[in-house]
Formats: sequence, C-alpha cells, structure tokens
Amino acid sequence: AAEEKRIAQETTSKSAPTLEKLIGGEEILRFQEVVQRVPVPDHIYDTAVEMVRQTRPNSEEAPDFVKQWVSWGAGPRAIQYLIRGAKAHAVLKGSYMVRFEDLEAVAESVLAHRILTNFQAQAEGRTSRTVIESLIELQTKKA
Repeated sequence: AAEEKRIAQETTSKSAPTLEKLIGGEEILRFQEVVQRVPVPDHIYDTAVEMVRQTRPNSEEAPDFVKQWVSWGAGPRAIQYLIRGAKAHAVLKGSYMVRFEDLEAVAESVLAHRILTNFQAQAEGRTSRTVIESLIELQTKKA
C-alpha cells in the first residue's frame, strides 16, 4: 500500500519524481550497433516482404481473408521494422541470427496498428491481430 501511495503522490503533484540513470547514451548506441550487426538470412527478408505485402487487400499476394477483412494494409516501413524488431528479439534471446520465430514474436507489435480492418471484419469480431495470426499461420504452413 505504501508503494502505491508513493506512486500516486509522485504522479499527481507538481513536483517531478527523482530519476535515476540506469544506462547511458554510449551504452544505448553500442546496443543498437550490436542489433544492426545481427545477420538476417535471405529467406527471412523474403518472408517479411511477403507477410507485409499480404496485408494489402489490393495486392496479388493477399489471401482471401485479407481481401475480405482489411481496408488498408501495411506499407514498406513495416518490413524495415519487422526486420529490426526481429534482430532485437534474436539478440535478447541470445541467438546469433534471425529466425522465423523472431519475426513471429514481433509481428503483432509491428503490424497491428498498420492494418485497418473493415466493417465486415468488425461485425465478425475480427481485428488486425486476427489477420496477423492468420498470416503467421500461412507462413508456418509454408515452412
């Protein structure tokens, strides 16, 4: 209770809470460099490109459920952030390279806000997360 009271007091008054430095700028830059150096196999790039293109309802690659439920899909930057996120995930797992599981782990965070579902999807209780799960399932079946 005391901790919750302290949090309430610090966040609802004019005085700013005391901040403690946990990590410096140089360390952050070093971590970013480590992530950038993680190798990505060509087939992972292909998978990321395919997954993002499949989110676009007007794309030839779009599966029927995307054409049925999506009004707007992810753009090219989504591919960049799928790869960057997958690299960071691989590092956090202690892996020396990116695998499909890393793409899968970050797909929802990267794509959910980039996919807009239509009225039909909403009426059926489908969300962007539903679409992403279905796209991952498609990729898993291909592997």
